[in-house]
Amino acid sequence: MSTETKITEWLATQQQAMLDELEAMVNIDGGSYDKAGVDAVGARVKAFCARHDIPVETIAGAKHGDCLRATVAGGDATASGNARQTIVLMGHRDTVFPKGEPERRPFKVENGIATGPGVCDMKAGLVQNLFVMAAFARFGGAPGPIVGLFTGDEEIGSPEGRPVIEATARTARVVFNSEPGRPSGAVVTGRKGGVFMVMDIEGKAAHSGGNFEAGISAIEELARKIQAIHALTDIPRGITLNVGLVSGGQSVNTVAPWAQGQIDLRYIHPEDRDDIMGRIHAIVNKAHVPGTRATLTIRGEFLPLAQNPGTDAVFGLYKAAAAESGFETMGEFAGGCADSGFTAAVGAPTLCAVGPVGGKAHSPEEYLEVASFVPRAQALARAILKLDSAGI
Repeated sequence: MSTETKITEWLATQQQAMLDELEAMVNIDGGSYDKAGVDAVGARVKAFCARHDIPVETIAGAKHGDCLRATVAGGDATASGNARQTIVLMGHRDTVFPKGEPERRPFKVENGIATGPGVCDMKAGLVQNLFVMAAFARFGGAPGPIVGLFTGDEEIGSPEGRPVIEATARTARVVFNSEPGRPSGAVVTGRKGGVFMVMDIEGKAAHSGGNFEAGISAIEELARKIQAIHALTDIPRGITLNVGLVSGGQSVNTVAPWAQGQIDLRYIHPEDRDDIMGRIHAIVNKAHVPGTRATLTIRGEFLPLAQNPGTDAVFGLYKAAAAESGFETMGEFAGGCADSGFTAAVGAPTLCAVGPVGGKAHSPEEYLEVASFVPRAQALARAILKLDSAGI
């Protein structure tokens, strides 16, 4: 019996075990700012790896969840002379949900659909990666060391995880990011980049009836800047600007002494990032209301997952592996951001959204198609096994 057959047949027996592990993870609080919760999910990862004799390295996070790097030995690291040897399976443990969400909406499976906070984005992908690594630890056959990278702060732009991701990707011959497969069953071959910013504006308080002229309205300045920022949107170029959160003011009868707008920039082409950021800075620095002052702070950033020949080759390999695993897949471009942009930017051929199929992430309606668990795991394993023959 071939190694491929052993691995795929073993994975075919693991659906319930996968669901059990997924249930445990989903029912743990793990918002990005809940370090203890994210690390509790990490404890599940460590325990699973311990049961399968997979060593795990912990890179401590100061504010957010630790990064965990698990490794399954494989291949001959010197055989090809290629400095990039590792096969990286990536995923994040944090979610976007507030404290107590798993208690309010615990994991549930009904009519083949699993629900719960983070069920597809992306705890199912974590579980898939663990079981694929366990299969290779059990049966061997990997054409190189498999590194499972489990990060803790992706939903806020990976402020602590990014250096670990980039360092890991620099030695990777390929990266598979197990974000959820699209509802269509597609994987993601390209993504937008994103910059998440906060614009703070300072004005001057004054009584709006008795001393109006002495006031300087930060809210008026914010309104004018919002119009200018939104005008930078260029749909044909794939550039969008959205001020999604605003706040400010002291009281209804006070000229506003402060205001804040939170800005979301999305773009496709790497060269557009500096151009648009330069225009945003110019808007922030120009005062429409005399006497106001404004500052801009970048709180998080993702790089685009740019399509390149390496990405195309990995997609072709995965598409063939999917067909052998019983499903068809296509490549899609996604407007959302992910850590896969960081790995692609340092030159690692990267394919995203190879996790089990799900949808409506970041909402109470988030779901996972249970029947996709095993085939997607098998496809990932097959793609790993055929890296050498595909010349990747």
